[in-house]
Amino acid sequence: MRTFIILFFALISTLLHSQEWKTIYESSGFLKTPSYTETISYCYKLSEASPIASMTNIGISPQGREIPMMIIDRDGLTDSQQIRAKGRIIVLIQACIHAGEPDGKDAMLTFLRDLLIEKKHKELLENVSILFIPILNVDGHERFGPYNRINQNGPEEMGWRTNALNLNLNRDFLKADSPEIKQWLTMFSSWLPDFFIDTHTTDGADYQYSLTYDLEVYGNLDSGLTRWLNNIYEPRITASMKTSGFLIFPYVQFRKWHDPRSGLRTGVAPPMISQGYAAIQNRPGLLIETHMLKDYKTRVDATYNMIKNTLAILNHQSGTLKTLINMADLSTAAAGFRSQKYPVLIKTSQKDSTMVKFEGFEYKNLKSDLTGGDWFVYDNEKPVTMTLPFFNKTYPETEIYLPEAYIIPVEWAHIADNLKLHGIKTDRLTEPAEIIVKSYKFRDYEFKKTPFEGRQMVTTKYDETEESMKFQKGSILVLMNQRTARVIASILEPAAPGSFVEWGFFNQIFEQKEYSETYVMERMAREMLEKNPQLKQEFMEKMANEPDFSKDQWNILNWFYSKTPYWDKQFLVYPIGRVFDKTTITYLRKISLPTE
Repeated sequence: MRTFIILFFALISTLLHSQEWKTIYESSGFLKTPSYTETISYCYKLSEASPIASMTNIGISPQGREIPMMIIDRDGLTDSQQIRAKGRIIVLIQACIHAGEPDGKDAMLTFLRDLLIEKKHKELLENVSILFIPILNVDGHERFGPYNRINQNGPEEMGWRTNALNLNLNRDFLKADSPEIKQWLTMFSSWLPDFFIDTHTTDGADYQYSLTYDLEVYGNLDSGLTRWLNNIYEPRITASMKTSGFLIFPYVQFRKWHDPRSGLRTGVAPPMISQGYAAIQNRPGLLIETHMLKDYKTRVDATYNMIKNTLAILNHQSGTLKTLINMADLSTAAAGFRSQKYPVLIKTSQKDSTMVKFEGFEYKNLKSDLTGGDWFVYDNEKPVTMTLPFFNKTYPETEIYLPEAYIIPVEWAHIADNLKLHGIKTDRLTEPAEIIVKSYKFRDYEFKKTPFEGRQMVTTKYDETEESMKFQKGSILVLMNQRTARVIASILEPAAPGSFVEWGFFNQIFEQKEYSETYVMERMAREMLEKNPQLKQEFMEKMANEPDFSKDQWNILNWFYSKTPYWDKQFLVYPIGRVFDKTTITYLRKISLPTE
């Protein structure tokens, strides 16, 4: 009888313990995700119960909410240098950057409960420490409701895609317009995690995979790290996920939307997107995309296992990864990095493909009698293995030699505030300097018809220039002998995807500020044609070859105005200088001090 009573109370104790630590997701039968307050309360509860977990905040949202981050280290350390002194690598895992996609949040809450309270998976912390942001888009998360994701199968309610300012935070990593990403970048530059995981739920066609993933292995990441992802991480994660009961496949788009048989395509993620940004910081990033049509439990389980299996690989490979990252940082800062052409723009080939097996479903493409468009109807009762062309071969469309330094005129020095967020070191001139620089002059430009992420983006064509330019005291010198050289090039090279030129940081240089009156130029144009036969020939060819130009008086006379000494010499000139001469660099360093 005594033994029975002991066993009975032990069972009751176990059941009470289990109930105490059940997440809202689990208690709801895997149908709900917790609110912001419930999520953060659970995180604090975990940290208070475990000596190896602690809480901090990376910042405050536009609506005044804290953005918490958990730190999990086997010794309870909370300082990156102390953690690295122990030989461990740091892994950053974030959820709810798109707050309507909470799979990663619930997967990590259950994983951390299992790790910290149930004492499972402790071996994963031997060589790895974890940073976890449960909700990055905290304001969007609290725009909570059942109708925020029309394509998504659960949970019952979820947050909204964008933040309170209607900005998509996963388009903001380079331009950093949002308070959330500004604060994230400060955290990232401080911790410099060795591996980054961003958790999402995808839209798109229907297929069998509950989870797809993306790795930056197409040319924007250091070659040593790329080989490690291709040869070590990817084969191991594919095998371990299969053992865990999940088939996975690279995150792809279809060449024709919704139509897998049109072919699969992938490529480089631009640095406005999380894993693309991590790549230019010499850090491998993993994008997890669960499939929106799978039930919520399946998606959360897939994310849980993807994270757990990734941590197992990283724990085993920590020494190798640490060495490769160190080598990548050193080589990016070295002179050899600037002695060879750098691909600022990488595209996916539309001709070169390989054939792959893809686990999809049978589907029909019907002609809609409502809209007249294509209507794809999937039959998920009929799984099918398709053999499809996979367009995953990339090529550098634009390659350049990077300069030894960029120099930013003092009137544009506010750009340096953004550079600092990215961990970029800058110097400030203590006296004026006149030096030879290379730059760009735009010969064509086109603004997008509608704003994108709060900015009026612009596409450009340009020619390279070289001239003597005066830079006033206070101008910003950005030396390229630092590990952030890829980030600097992504921001300051106009051809780079998501460059500050493309995002509209320099839009005022595309505005003509002085004009001529037509009655003045009518007389002056005739005098110019009489005196300059070469100009006359150029004008006649332009009139013959450009019908729209030939019918527009104002454009014709403005063209003549551009040929006069009155024309604005700074119009369409990119104000950032590129310095290649090492003697000039030595001189500039002598008259510069580090920016505070």
